[in-house]
Amino acid sequence: MELLNEILTMTLLTVRDVLPIAVIIFGVQIFVIRKPIPNLKRTLIGFVYVLIGLALFLVGLEKALFPLGKVMAEQLTDPAFIAQGLSAELHDAIQTVRWQDYKWTYIFAFAIGFATTIAEPALLAVAIKAHEVSAGTISVWGLRVAVGLGVAIGIAIGTFRIVTGTPLHYYIIAGYIIVVLQTAVAPRLIIALAYDSGGVTTSTVTVPLVAALGLGLASTVPGRSPALDGFGLIAFASLFPMITVMGYAQISEWKYRRQEKRNQRLNSANNTRPNEDVR
Repeated sequence: MELLNEILTMTLLTVRDVLPIAVIIFGVQIFVIRKPIPNLKRTLIGFVYVLIGLALFLVGLEKALFPLGKVMAEQLTDPAFIAQGLSAELHDAIQTVRWQDYKWTYIFAFAIGFATTIAEPALLAVAIKAHEVSAGTISVWGLRVAVGLGVAIGIAIGTFRIVTGTPLHYYIIAGYIIVVLQTAVAPRLIIALAYDSGGVTTSTVTVPLVAALGLGLASTVPGRSPALDGFGLIAFASLFPMITVMGYAQISEWKYRRQEKRNQRLNSANNTRPNEDVR
């Protein structure tokens, strides 16, 4: 009964949040475009599905994803877990933060970042459209894996930042310097898509787990503040996919040019052989 009340409350809150969107869409269609809404019945049914889906998703965040991320962070940073396999001296000095003792936290952050990104519906939609408009030049799975690796690397580095307590802006400035340099030399076809890829990662699946992981990690690592150190992982999840997607395009272009040069050498060698035979 309590769960039903929470779902009903969340549904009402979702209706309140989605109502302005519906008013704008229907208002522009009726008063500006002045045409009847096409497929009105299907549109209304779609809105109902959206409301129900959003309400259930938000309840799921509160009941499962946020607690899951926090619990995993607490378990991975538990002194008893970190002390496994350490010497007696290090076991006694476990309150001292040593970044290398949190290796499983970095591995988990990398794995969960990659997995949640691959499952991200927004990324799948962008990858499919990119494949269509590029006439198959951009692979759906290639783009998803490139973005997934970017998010995984970014979140792993972000958890390292939380453990070490180093300032966030150092990483962000260095990352955007790399992005600017890559933008100058990357294929033009991929630049805009790479920038969009950084945005689609911060969506429904990735954000809840990443935010919960950062807050849980900052609340359990000695000397860290959830308010000061717990946030910032989403910035890493948005930044590093731009680097990996442009890097993916640059590597693909380099391989293509290398193959072209190889083919040209083979063709030139084949064309000179008859002359050599005649001699």
